[in-house]
Amino acid sequence: MNDTPGRNTPGSAPSDGQDGSAIPGQSSPSETNGSAPQWSKDQPPAGQWSPPPGGQTRPETPGRAWATPPPQRGRNGYGAPPAAKPGVIPLRPLGVGEILDASVATLRRYWRTVLAVTVTVAVVTQVALVFVQRYLAAEPPELHADATPAEQLEALSTYLRASFTELAPTMLVSVAASVFTSALLTIVVSRAILGRPVTLSEAWREASPRLAQLLVLSLALPLGAGALAFVAMLPGLLLGGAGGATLAFLGGLASFVVIVWLLIRFSLASPALMLERQGIVAALKRSAKLVKGSWWRIFGITLLTQLLIMIFTMILAIPFTAIAFAVDGVGIGSAFEASWTYLIVMAVGGIISSALTYPIAAGVTVLLYVDQRIRREALDLELAKAAGAPAHSPTEH
Repeated sequence: MNDTPGRNTPGSAPSDGQDGSAIPGQSSPSETNGSAPQWSKDQPPAGQWSPPPGGQTRPETPGRAWATPPPQRGRNGYGAPPAAKPGVIPLRPLGVGEILDASVATLRRYWRTVLAVTVTVAVVTQVALVFVQRYLAAEPPELHADATPAEQLEALSTYLRASFTELAPTMLVSVAASVFTSALLTIVVSRAILGRPVTLSEAWREASPRLAQLLVLSLALPLGAGALAFVAMLPGLLLGGAGGATLAFLGGLASFVVIVWLLIRFSLASPALMLERQGIVAALKRSAKLVKGSWWRIFGITLLTQLLIMIFTMILAIPFTAIAFAVDGVGIGSAFEASWTYLIVMAVGGIISSALTYPIAAGVTVLLYVDQRIRREALDLELAKAAGAPAHSPTEH
């Protein structure tokens, strides 16, 4: 196996017909020709021992269900050796806290490489956004009190066109930044799982051949979601009136539910494309296969991650906003005419926020991908071999 997880297909899973209750290499009492067991004459006194907490346990066997991990696996439980941990995660199914902690640990352990990527991308992104906000920001329409409905509609249409003019370059810059950071940080996290160092040049050399495909994938998902929402709302928009507005709202609500479901279903396509070197369609199918049966779990972890990132971003933005208003002296009402000083101070806050949140979001996605493969395909055994960890017997997933 190579340095990054997912490069090779892991060993096959236990067969469905395998009896999980059998212990390989041992015979049951019924296989001793019916004779009574021959106990040793030297027996310990009665009452001098007690079974381990929770009852007597048996050695782990490879044939049990993947979806029912033992409660003490990897925690020195009876009959279960601790999982190897060559890098930022133990090689076993992960909990929510372990996934979040491993993302932070990757940033802390590989901060030189990670920040070299995220700070560079954040600076370029924020500089572009400053120019967009300075020269392309759309001002809200000013209407007099007795404006006719036609005038109101015309003003709204003009404002929406101006907003789109501002939004288009902003979205392009954001997508490009997301693709670049996602590609390089996927390589960094995959090495961090194995406990191996990686430089920026190494990450770039391994990620660069996949950037074009990752860009197409990153554009296809939001564009597909937008097209689906437009089609769902189109009948109501064509109908018009109160009934049309209601129909458009219901169509938009239904499309929102479907879009969320699809985005989670295909959320692991990016690491599948990067680490397994698959095509775009194959990566989407791979993600759908890995997410199947675990949609709610992946949705919950993704939502929790985004909420934590949003809270952190808001907390960090408060002091920079206060500094910007104090230094520049602008009021909230004149924010659309913000000066260079105000925009630069806010951009500094955005750089710090993005540099710290990019690796967390990317790390959670990669670790979810690895966790699903550990649960379904025994990837932990392949990772242990690749990392040179001590051999251990197959464990339950």
